Amino acid sequence: MGFYIIIGLISLISWLVSQKLKNKFKYYSTIQLQNGLSGKEIAEKMLHDNGIYDVKVISTPGSLTDHYNPLNKTVNLSESVYGQRNAASAAVASHEVGHAVQHAQAYQWLGMRSKLVPVVNVSSKFSQWLVIGGLLLSAFSGNSGIGFAIAVLGLLMMALATLFSFITLPVEYDASNRALAWLKTNNMLTNAEQDGAKDSLKWAARTYLVAALGSLAMLLYWGLQIFGSRD
Repeated sequence: MGFYIIIGLISLISWLVSQKLKNKFKYYSTIQLQNGLSGKEIAEKMLHDNGIYDVKVISTPGSLTDHYNPLNKTVNLSESVYGQRNAASAAVASHEVGHAVQHAQAYQWLGMRSKLVPVVNVSSKFSQWLVIGGLLLSAFSGNSGIGFAIAVLGLLMMALATLFSFITLPVEYDASNRALAWLKTNNMLTNAEQDGAKDSLKWAARTYLVAALGSLAMLLYWGLQIFGSRD
């Protein structure tokens, strides 16, 4: 019973942090930059200041869909970030370029995460089904050996996703630190704008932290279900 309460609390916290992040970005989107630069222009300047000229800055549909793609070397900024000239767009644009800088400098944690991406993309689709299917097979067919093996396979896939979520943490925090340091060192923002960018990225990072904890909690839950059923 206690474990279900923990899962519920993590889910609630995740929702609250997500809502807080949306509200923060909405608020800081109203703070117009005195330098007049758009998210696209800030991203391009940060790239060039770091000696990176083979990465393109492009617009991508949606909200909070911003990301860096190391495969085709593109900084993808959502429409609201790409063309806007506010503290929120400055924070997001520079953060995504932070990933491009990591890539250019062969940042170890980014390399580890990139290697896990194709594996996690596959395992995340099947892991929970394998766990549930294995448990059901053990319960209804009487063939506990095969069912247990299937469930454990699913659990191992789930563990990879959990590992991925924790490796993501230093990658995201480092990208934010690089972004904020560049913005401050180059006097890109006023003090108020810098504080807004820092606050925005702080809440964005917390979404990754909560997601990692949620992934760990689910891994432990299913682990108890699998190995507890063997008693």
